[in-house]
Amino acid sequence: FFLSHLQRNMGPDQYTHTKKMGTLPTKQEAEGHADWKDAEHRMGTSIMAVQFKGGVVLGADSRTTTGSYIANRVSDKLTSVHDRIYCCRSGSAADTQAVSDIVRYYLDVHSAQMGEAPEVHTAATFFQKLCYDNKNALSAGIIVGGWDKHDGGSVYCIPLGGALVRQPFAIGGSGSTFIYGYCDANFKEDMTRDECHEFVRNALSLAMARDGSSGGIIRTAIIDENGVERFMLPGNQLPTFYEN
Repeated sequence: FFLSHLQRNMGPDQYTHTKKMGTLPTKQEAEGHADWKDAEHRMGTSIMAVQFKGGVVLGADSRTTTGSYIANRVSDKLTSVHDRIYCCRSGSAADTQAVSDIVRYYLDVHSAQMGEAPEVHTAATFFQKLCYDNKNALSAGIIVGGWDKHDGGSVYCIPLGGALVRQPFAIGGSGSTFIYGYCDANFKEDMTRDECHEFVRNALSLAMARDGSSGGIIRTAIIDENGVERFMLPGNQLPTFYEN
């Protein structure tokens, strides 16, 4: 009786939903599903990589969203694809994870065939090839940074669409629109390791303060000839500016 009463007084879509979930729909669900229920797992993001004298610094916030719902506030958007090569991921979490996994496999095979560690440009080219050939199916903005014995530290940007550009610094994600001016005004070539690290943290902190899709903590990675060193800056210790 209860189920037949529901079926008579609810639309077919609402009844099917209720039958599957085993609960009555809320008022919001009856009027239309909340966006986070069926939305893609995405990384509304602030990412960046900066070249300094002897290496690179990569950084990212940690907020991952599903629609307007924050699905993960401490996600790691810095992904290792080889010993001294990392990528920063923005866009669809599923797409970027899949692409980075494929590139990691390609680089392992390439390294075994060549008998030496791959170049950063090689890794960036693999990313570019995958993103360009599948540009109509993927939502992936990638920044590749690392160190190799030929070029030292280098940074490559692969935006949506699959272009490939080498830059002294690259920023990406929804939060990047708020910090172009800051980066242009404060970037210096041949910065020291500490100056570069501070520059990345300050820029990401400003982006996270303005962008509602960025937030959480700041994860950074410093890559040079000696290897990779990872850092984490908690949300209550982020640099502040006018708030002081």
